[in-house]
Amino acid sequence: MMKYLYSALFVLVLFTGCGKDEGYIPEVGVSFSMPTSDPRLSRLSSPGGAVIINGYGIAGLVLYRRTDNRYVAFDRCSSVNPEQKCAVNLDDPTITVTDPCSGAKFLLEDGSPVKAPAVRGLKQYTVAISGQNLQVTN
Repeated sequence: MMKYLYSALFVLVLFTGCGKDEGYIPEVGVSFSMPTSDPRLSRLSSPGGAVIINGYGIAGLVLYRRTDNRYVAFDRCSSVNPEQKCAVNLDDPTITVTDPCSGAKFLLEDGSPVKAPAVRGLKQYTVAISGQNLQVTN
């Protein structure tokens, strides 16, 4: 009898623990490539520069050149209520971005949340420089 009780309890815990993750930004294929000499990327010519590229990811991309001269790319979709697909906007200076729907802020060095109600960072993509091209993939 105890064996069946433990089995039933295990199944109950298994199914109640597998609910939908709130705040999850879905996976979408991202394959962006552009020459670093393209005028649309001119703000990335020095550390602290950022640009927005629409048409990729969930709500577009934010490309940022960190203070260590490395490039990072984040989805513009805010991690606060991502089902709304609210696209973050660049702040001035461009070290943070703001979710216009919730007021949350994120640091562009690593995508981490810096102002509530955000508790999760922005979705990050992989950036590579291949020859003269900047490539963003996942």
